[in-house]
This record gives sequence, structure tokens and C-alpha cells, in this order.
Amino acid sequence: MPHDLSLLPLAPKPSTAPTDRDMTPSERRAFVRTHRTCVFGTPRRADGPAMSIVYYVPTETDELLVSTMRDRGKARAVARNPKVSLCVLDERWPFAYLQVYADAAVDVDPDLVVDVMMAVAGRMSGEPLGEDARPFVAAMAAEEDRVVLRCRPYRTFAQPPRHLHRNDQEERITHWRSGSLAWDAADEGGAPS
Repeated sequence: MPHDLSLLPLAPKPSTAPTDRDMTPSERRAFVRTHRTCVFGTPRRADGPAMSIVYYVPTETDELLVSTMRDRGKARAVARNPKVSLCVLDERWPFAYLQVYADAAVDVDPDLVVDVMMAVAGRMSGEPLGEDARPFVAAMAAEEDRVVLRCRPYRTFAQPPRHLHRNDQEERITHWRSGSLAWDAADEGGAPS
């Protein structure tokens, strides 16, 4: 049975975080929708959080999908505790990141698993996979016992990209505070976009 999620294609140009102010709520959502890598964090029973760098695939309904093997730590952790964080990474200098807090669930739908694996391969290579690759991807998904972690964002925390480009900028360096905002927060004076 086909799933009902529409996966967003890889954005040709990821959104850029402003360097002179905090990101607005709509800029935060655009940042997440147009990037492809994140540090995926889950709580552990002991020690600090478990973290790994993964490719993710956004959907039209703003879920963030991560492919993993059923027996990997990420899937087991989500089954124990659905609270996860995704630190979405900008791949350009100056490096910015956006922390996304989400509720996650493990999905075993084989069609979704294959669609996400194909979308991840496209993000890794920079080009979408052709449909002729689907049987090979499906075989790999079955062999590796792949699942999809469906992450539903509920809050974000932004980190502005402030970096020194030279060591003589003491007079011009500025810092500002960022805050945690609801995922669906409206920009000042407007509705969510």
C-alpha cells in the first residue's frame, strides 16, 4: 500500500541564515526544508545523548525522515523514547546550524522505506536516482532491515553564523541571543509560512 507522504526534492539552493540578526520562524522552517544533513540526537539510558550525522528528507507536511536499520541505536532509542533532536547543518561558510526538537516514531512501511532511501541517495550524490534503481534499493532495504524515523518538529533553536574572518575585527564583532521558538510560530505581525 503506497504511503501518503510527499517528499520534498533536494533544494537547488539551501537557504542562508542571516548574519546580523536571529532567524525568524519562517526562515527557520525554510532552513530546515532546504538543507540535507543533521546531527541526529537521542537520549541514552546512561551517559550523554547519542549523536550521529545523517541525511534527512523533509516532507510537505514538515516531517523530517531519516533512514536507518531496525537494529541500530537510533531506531531502538526512538522506540524507548520518542524525543529526539536534529541539529540541521549548513554546509557553507560561515557555518550555521538550527536545532530542531521533534517527536519521532519508527515506520516500517516498505514503500516509504524505499522512497526515503532513494531520496537520501539523491541528496548524497546531488542528483535524484532513476526509477530503474528502485529494485536494487528495495533489495538493499530488505537485506538491511531498514526503517524510517518520522520526526515531527515542535520547537527550534537557532545559532547565528558569527565568525572572525580576520583577527582585526574587534570593533565590529557583535553577538545576540537566540531563543527557542515553536515550530509553527508566526513571524512578527504575520502568520506562519
